[in-house]
Amino acid sequence: MISYPRQDAEEPTASASPKADDHIAPAPRVSVQAFCETMETATAVQAAGEDRRLGKAHLKIQMGGMAAAAEAYRSAPTPNVIILETEERGDILAGLDQLATVCDAGTRVIVIGRVNDVTLYRELVKRGVSDYVIAPVTAVDIVRAVCGLFSAPEAKAVGRIIAVAGAKGGVGASTIAHNVAWAIARDLALDSVVADLDLAFGTAGLDFNQDPPQGIADAVFSPDRIDTAFVDRLLSKCTDHLSLLAAPATLDRVYDFGTEAFDSILDTLRTTMPCIVLDIPHQWSGWTKRALIGADDILIVATPDLASLRNTKNLFDLLKAARPNDRPPLYCLNQVGVPKRPEISASEFAKAIESQPIVSIPFDPQLFGSAANNGQMIAEIAANHRITDMFLQIAQRLTGRGETKKPRKSFLPPFIEKLRAK
Repeated sequence: MISYPRQDAEEPTASASPKADDHIAPAPRVSVQAFCETMETATAVQAAGEDRRLGKAHLKIQMGGMAAAAEAYRSAPTPNVIILETEERGDILAGLDQLATVCDAGTRVIVIGRVNDVTLYRELVKRGVSDYVIAPVTAVDIVRAVCGLFSAPEAKAVGRIIAVAGAKGGVGASTIAHNVAWAIARDLALDSVVADLDLAFGTAGLDFNQDPPQGIADAVFSPDRIDTAFVDRLLSKCTDHLSLLAAPATLDRVYDFGTEAFDSILDTLRTTMPCIVLDIPHQWSGWTKRALIGADDILIVATPDLASLRNTKNLFDLLKAARPNDRPPLYCLNQVGVPKRPEISASEFAKAIESQPIVSIPFDPQLFGSAANNGQMIAEIAANHRITDMFLQIAQRLTGRGETKKPRKSFLPPFIEKLRAK
């Protein structure tokens, strides 16, 4: 029998592409080698290797199926994950038995086959196969299969990262990010954290009226210390469901970061928080681009002017190309209706970007100014205001959680009242 660990899995069904907003946890740094028999499968595996969720994995593709795999591993160690394609039922079991003689302990195997049969599946499980996927497969099928190997069924769900970025400076992206996070925590009762990534000029501490002694800078400059306990100590509690990873907002040092500077922090937050809202500063660098592309959902904040339109279009084009298996970013228009200012209409924005804005937030300097100066959220000042409802709408779209449906009224109370009236 093959010595890689057995993984619990459902019995096979025909492959189907997931919805664009399916949440698949990213895979860790692992080596993956695929042995394909058809170019269609090889193309799908190649596309999967370009998916952000396999960004840390090292993927290698070869042709030849199980026979080529058994031959390759006679003189080479096996990787963390092997993907094997086979076209006939007899080849599957015989090929696995041959592979067992050269396979290292701990290697996990995903088999891609064209036979949809429960008996075959059970035989594969007996031999220690981790997953069996019915061909033809898509890139997302491969991503889900590989990532699923490292998400234990009994483990807590990996947190969803939401990135909020401005199309240009001064559009109010930070304000939107903080109020949306508040709505996620308060109205959707989802434990969340706001991570202020603008270390020099971040305003999250001011907006939430918090002045924690430690924050995200302590994690960035101490990468070797990052673990769950360390990050928990850095969090400042805002409400029962909302925490803050604040920026120091000081200029006593220069904040130049490498591309992967925030990876450890975000990976750790994923394991402890269901929802992480990233307040991304308006700058274009390796790490901001990586944070955007690596997020599960993205919100672009724009104002109704030409510069915002151009930049939003550029961001959409880049993110769609870099995230072909994710749903497109969302965007909202902010500061709509400034007196005497010429504006580009929402319909013109939608035509250029080929997507409707999720909301158009009206210009209300009194409301937003009062909230900013008092260190409060809009919902705290005007709970029933339509702008508060807009933040909830954005929160629902980004998290995939719709409004809680009101239970239908029972027919018994009015029926009883009629009996009493007789």
